[in-house]
Amino acid sequence: MSQTKSSIKKRSKKGANPKVKPRWQQKGASGETIEVIFEDNHLLSALLGKHDEHLALIETRLNIVAAPRGNIIAITGAPEDCQSAKQVLDDLYNRLSQGLDVGPGDVEGAIKMALLPVSEGVGGKQLFTSAVRIDTRRRTVTPRSSAQAEYIQALQNRELTFGTGPAGTGKTYIAVAVAAAALEAGKVDRIILSRPAVEAGERLGFLPGDMREKIDPYLRPLFDALYDMMSSDKVVRGMETGEIEIAPLAFMRGRTLSNSFIILDEAQNCTTQQMKMFLTRLGEGSYMAITGDPSQTDLPSGIKSGLSQAVDLLGTLDAVAHVAFSDVDVVRHSLVADIVRAYDRLGQKK
Repeated sequence: MSQTKSSIKKRSKKGANPKVKPRWQQKGASGETIEVIFEDNHLLSALLGKHDEHLALIETRLNIVAAPRGNIIAITGAPEDCQSAKQVLDDLYNRLSQGLDVGPGDVEGAIKMALLPVSEGVGGKQLFTSAVRIDTRRRTVTPRSSAQAEYIQALQNRELTFGTGPAGTGKTYIAVAVAAAALEAGKVDRIILSRPAVEAGERLGFLPGDMREKIDPYLRPLFDALYDMMSSDKVVRGMETGEIEIAPLAFMRGRTLSNSFIILDEAQNCTTQQMKMFLTRLGEGSYMAITGDPSQTDLPSGIKSGLSQAVDLLGTLDAVAHVAFSDVDVVRHSLVADIVRAYDRLGQKK
């Protein structure tokens, strides 16, 4: 747990950095200063980031001025912004105290959580508890938003989980992380990766190579995530022994998949018939994760996507979870969230 203390005192505009014009200065209000004291200077150094880049990010996003002095960070700004900044620092310090790393993406996630209304958010300390973290041999994955926390818990506890929403929200990456952890813990015997190859019309014969080489371009995002969680030797051996299987959607018919963690990515490109076929492959001791963005279907005009229909039909079942991500959950470059919102506005106008 973070061991921080804070004291509050008033400070005038004159004492602030003249190069920074945060919101509290623009309104002509007096600034408030909160001094946050950290007990571990080593952790504090990691919290600040290289050349204080993490602190600079907090300043920019929350419209405050932060001045580190020894083991103290003085935060100056509007009262509500100061409290948000303190929450972010506390949450990130708590993460570091548990042996986890902190990068720019984690800082962005903590900021987003601090800005959410209490009724909508999950507190940072709760986000970083063992209940909502994924431990694999290569790394530990923790949520950067309340939706990601809900998604991790659903994947770990429900037999079928739908993750829908825009690109960059971690739907696929987290599903692969949970699958890798389940395989390493002996919870399942194999991981099965599938994705519809719409661009090739599900007919891959004209592509060079064996089946793995034919489908590889379509499954590359899944492999990238898998190599983040497992050593390359483990992945290669898993492919050879069948612990990790590539299963093109077109060739899933007639199978029953037991004791497996099955991931169907880009599911918005499944037809309703394909989705029904895939869902009915679920066997005993297995878990399914189905991810996709219903707004980005590549199906030919007039063909209905099976993803939205499946969510509507099955979302209320006890063994099924549906986590809907939005632009606020985007964990890539901050510009990605702006892009998503711009296209959403365009869709609403149409």
